Amino acid sequence: MISLPGMDRVWDALPEARMVGGAVRDMLVGCPVADVDFASPLPPETVMQRARAAGLKAVPTGLAHGTITVVAEGRGFEVTTLRRDVATDGRHAVVEYTDDWREDASRRDFTINAMSAIRNGTVYDYFGGREDLAAGRVRFVGEAARRIREDYLRVLRFFRFYARYAQGEPDAEAVAAIIALREGVRSLSAERVWSEIKLILKATDPVAALRLMVQTGVLELVLPGADVERLALLVARGGPVDPLLRMAALGPGNVAAFAGKWRLSRGEEARLDKLMRREMPHPEDDDAVLRRALAVNEAAVLVDRSWLYGGAGPEWDGLRTRLLGMARPVFPLQGRDLAALGIPPGPRLGALLREAQGWWLDGGCVADAEACRAWVLETAAKADT
Repeated sequence: MISLPGMDRVWDALPEARMVGGAVRDMLVGCPVADVDFASPLPPETVMQRARAAGLKAVPTGLAHGTITVVAEGRGFEVTTLRRDVATDGRHAVVEYTDDWREDASRRDFTINAMSAIRNGTVYDYFGGREDLAAGRVRFVGEAARRIREDYLRVLRFFRFYARYAQGEPDAEAVAAIIALREGVRSLSAERVWSEIKLILKATDPVAALRLMVQTGVLELVLPGADVERLALLVARGGPVDPLLRMAALGPGNVAAFAGKWRLSRGEEARLDKLMRREMPHPEDDDAVLRRALAVNEAAVLVDRSWLYGGAGPEWDGLRTRLLGMARPVFPLQGRDLAALGIPPGPRLGALLREAQGWWLDGGCVADAEACRAWVLETAAKADT
């Protein structure tokens, strides 16, 4: 049974609560569990009262949907009152509270996510989730098409869980429903889609799931032109499990347009832009070439590009080790250094600084500040004669 700091205190305050969702699923397959969510038959107001009476902090983080965050030993646990759907529109649901565990489980997406567990480890499984998990089968709870119409994000969630847990052929009913209803993905917010894409790409090997996305027509909706076989090559090389690196392998096209469409963070956009540039050293290059490359790129970026545009094997592993083990060269002059040499501010100073940096790079980035200053003075003097 999972035991995270604070869990016992939550269960002491709410003994009728059950652990639900991903924590139960991952517990059953032996995956590490970092976060635990609870469900409770009690109304949210009662949950708050019980938690506070036990000396715990209770924050109404999603009161409109019956969710309270209970903080115990510095860790937050979401506790959501059992619900039934009254109405759905493909993105949002109007809910009512219930005390029926099966009814609450029936509104969840997949059988492997619809299980719950009590404190002693007993698992409640109303729809065959445990059997599906053992078989590597991702199956919707109830009618697949109905589950998708309730929230079209479930199309992408299917591929996320397929990438992580599936073995063998996909569930035929799920595939048919996804093909029939795939256009509903267009109604989802950019943030929700990009978040789910990253989770798909976090799977150890997402290639089978992405190929299924191609077959169902879903990948063309969210990532038109994506090259799954290029990603397959990256995975086969043993490249790191890194969503942005894998996105670069798929080929986002124009990075700025891609980032704008899917609302990437500035950091994500900047890194993706760097990854898409192909400049990098080769295993046979000497240290001078590596220093020049490091002077204009971070070592981590060059290593990432080596996975995308280089290869695998001892020689490429050796190159990555060399890059990560070398200090990054820094050009030793700035504009004020040239001004101190008597070069007046203006276009000439800027041009000389750029020329000096080019000379430094050509020399393998080994010239120190004194040598660079001497080169500037000599070059300036020649220009004046």
